Amino acid sequence: MFDPVDVPFMGAKKEHELPDADVVIFGAPHGTPYRDIDNTPYAAAPDSLRAALAEDSQWLDHWDFDLDGPLLNDGPCRVADAGNLRTSFQDGAGNRSLIETATSEILKAGAVPVMIGGDDSTPIPFIKALEPLGPLTIIQIDAHIDWRDERRGEPLGFSSTMRRASEMDHVKQIVQVGIRGLGSARRTEVEIARDWGATIIPARELHRNDIETVMQHLTPASSCMITIDCDGLDSSIMPAVMAPTPGGLTYYQTVDLIAAVSRTCNLVAFDMIEFVPTRDSTGTSALTAARILANVIGCLARR
Repeated sequence: MFDPVDVPFMGAKKEHELPDADVVIFGAPHGTPYRDIDNTPYAAAPDSLRAALAEDSQWLDHWDFDLDGPLLNDGPCRVADAGNLRTSFQDGAGNRSLIETATSEILKAGAVPVMIGGDDSTPIPFIKALEPLGPLTIIQIDAHIDWRDERRGEPLGFSSTMRRASEMDHVKQIVQVGIRGLGSARRTEVEIARDWGATIIPARELHRNDIETVMQHLTPASSCMITIDCDGLDSSIMPAVMAPTPGGLTYYQTVDLIAAVSRTCNLVAFDMIEFVPTRDSTGTSALTAARILANVIGCLARR
C-alpha cells in the first residue's frame, strides 16, 4: 500500500520500526482527477515537505519557541511516517480506496492520522474513514468553500470536498476559515452551504477578530479534524499553490488556531493539501508548510 521514504518527516520513525505509534504521517500524492485537468503537480508535495525539515530533524531535543519546548515535549509521543500511498494520477476510485483503507487502519491501531496530499479531493476519503470518531467537526482553512455538487461531471473532485463531507452522517459541523477572493462557488453553492449550517468565516473577519472568531463556534472536548488547503495561507508566505490569493492567514494565525483547537477540542485527524512544489522557487513555501505540520505534531504530543 505504501512506498517507504528514505527520510521520514521531522525525525519520525519509519512505520515498520514503530508499529505502535501515537501519530502516523502518510503521503497521498493523487486524488480524484478531473477530465482535462492535470493533478500531478501536487504529487511531489509529501516528499518536498519532508525534505524541508530534514536538517531540523537532527535537533529534536532543541527548544522550539513556537511550542515552548522540544517538538515532542520530552514525552512519550511516538510518531511514525508510513511513506506515500501508491496512488495513480488517473485512478480516482483506486486512490480513494487507498486513502480510506490506510486511514482506517491507522485509526484501528489507535493512532492519529496525518495526511499530506495531493489535491483537495484527497480529504474526501480521508474524512469518510473518520466515521468511527464521529460526531465530527471539520475546520477547513481554505480560500474556497468547495461546495460544488460536480465539476466537469465529477462529483468527487477538489471543488466538491465540503459538499461531499456534508453528506456524511458523522460530520455534524463544518467551520470554513479564510474564505476570500474568487473561486468555483456560485450563489447556489454559497446558499446550499449556509442552509446546511456551515459556518463561513471570511479572511477579513479573521483578521479583524483573530482566532476567537473561529473558537467561539467550537464545542469544548468535541472531536475535530483540521484540513488545510495551502491556498488558505496568504500568498506572500505561500505562493506555491495553483490559486494564490492575497489576504489569507498568516503563519502565526494558522499555528495559533491549531494550538487552540488542540487545547480546547479533541484533534483526531489532520491533513494538508494543495501544495505545488514546482511553484516554490526559493523553498520557503515548503519550509512554511512543513513548520505548520511540525506544530501539529507538537500539539498532539502535548495533549
